[in-house]
Amino acid sequence: MENKVLIVDFGSQYTQLIARRIRELFIFCEIHPYNNLPEKLLDYKAVVFSGSPYSVYQEESPNIDLEKFLGKIPILAICYGAQFIANNLHGKVENSNSREYGRARLTFIENDSILFNGVSKENRVWMSHGDTIVELPKDAKLIASTESVKNAAYSLSKIKVFGLQFHPEVFHTDNGLKIFENFLLNILKFNQDWTPKSFIQDSVDEIKTKVTNDKVILGISGGVDSTVAAVLLNKAIGTNLYCVFVNNGLLRKDEFNEVLNQYKDMGLNVTGVDASNLFIDGLKGITDPEQKRKVIGSIFIDVFEKESKKIHDAKWLAQGTIYPDVIESISVKGPSSTIKSHHNVGGIPDKMNLKIIGPLKMLFKDEVRRIGESLNIDQTILNRHPFPGPGLGIRILGEVDEESIRLVQEADKIYIDSLKKWDLYDKIWQAGSILLPVRSVGVMGDERTYERCVALRAVISTDGMTADWFEFPSNFLKEVSNNIINKVSGINRVVYDISSKPPATIEWE
Repeated sequence: MENKVLIVDFGSQYTQLIARRIRELFIFCEIHPYNNLPEKLLDYKAVVFSGSPYSVYQEESPNIDLEKFLGKIPILAICYGAQFIANNLHGKVENSNSREYGRARLTFIENDSILFNGVSKENRVWMSHGDTIVELPKDAKLIASTESVKNAAYSLSKIKVFGLQFHPEVFHTDNGLKIFENFLLNILKFNQDWTPKSFIQDSVDEIKTKVTNDKVILGISGGVDSTVAAVLLNKAIGTNLYCVFVNNGLLRKDEFNEVLNQYKDMGLNVTGVDASNLFIDGLKGITDPEQKRKVIGSIFIDVFEKESKKIHDAKWLAQGTIYPDVIESISVKGPSSTIKSHHNVGGIPDKMNLKIIGPLKMLFKDEVRRIGESLNIDQTILNRHPFPGPGLGIRILGEVDEESIRLVQEADKIYIDSLKKWDLYDKIWQAGSILLPVRSVGVMGDERTYERCVALRAVISTDGMTADWFEFPSNFLKEVSNNIINKVSGINRVVYDISSKPPATIEWE
């Protein structure tokens, strides 16, 4: 068995948090939907079963062959996963009055339980279930309870199975990381070898073996992901890496030249292509956000393909795709509904007939930043806020034209510069200005105005999967609003978006 963990996803909203907790222990893990599991299960040293929005007794509930796991791989089963095992081993799961949502406290912990070593009674845990294990399987041992739920945790020590009714992966569970640590380090003796240094060395070796002396093309944006991918690839193949930066006319103000300048001293082979007119012309008359994304993506492919033909005999296309992009592109039960098309997952390879290499495809954003630090990339690049692939095209609600681009660029410049001036930029995961497709009446210099409205967005997050709005000092919002209205001709109203993700998304389109 290799030193890695398999996470079986039954459709829980918290599955990615499981992976993040395990990665915090410097242990590698992979998420796979329950209906698309790896063939070689015994390559994994442990498995974690996630929760699920389903009940175990529903006909359409997720189901796997437990015989492939029980007694062969140690299991930590969470919520639905714990109920699924209990139900299959002839315990009893019911939709009873003993349901819990939100915070609960442990009232009993079995004294000899290694899983709860360092976790005390009264420890706060996070429950999210309507079903309860009312009878444990034969040979199962009760190891924890809450006031409302007797069977909050159980173990089957002979086959190294541990079931938890609560969610140790969420922030609201105190000492949740300690439970993962006990399972993986104290019980299973995992090595903590998933480090930036080991990742860089393994990636360089893998890239060299895979690519050999072939040429590789990479589209870069100036952002964290594409920059780290570029430096990592450059470390492996040097001058055989060709970076292309396309100006789609939808970048922040002055960003095209600023990004090209930032790459000058990094030893990268970068070509800048200004195709802004093509994109702006292609977006005329289009207001639907998904259609905008597709048009922008299609034009980008055409421009990128044209540039790639100038690189004789290129064989590979490198992508800065990271793990959340990969996870969101697969679904637990068939194709997922499209919330927004990912600009960096798929699309280009079939048309360009290039093989794909994605050196960051197993990393979360914070891990990408740690790799970047180990590669000595400047902090101003690593701390740069995420910026959508379609750029300002999806921050201009409604039709995109040159005047709209000017308005949002000018407003956003004032906003971002103010964040840096107030030392707030690095406290925020992502910030941006959104131009709304409405006009409102205002008064400036005793004259009536009828101009556009801009919405400011700022969120805090760790990986962009969930996010809360940032609570600004009122004086900051007052200053930014005044500066935008006074300095950007055409805008007379500024609002601040206080929606969290979920239910909203970070971007408006």
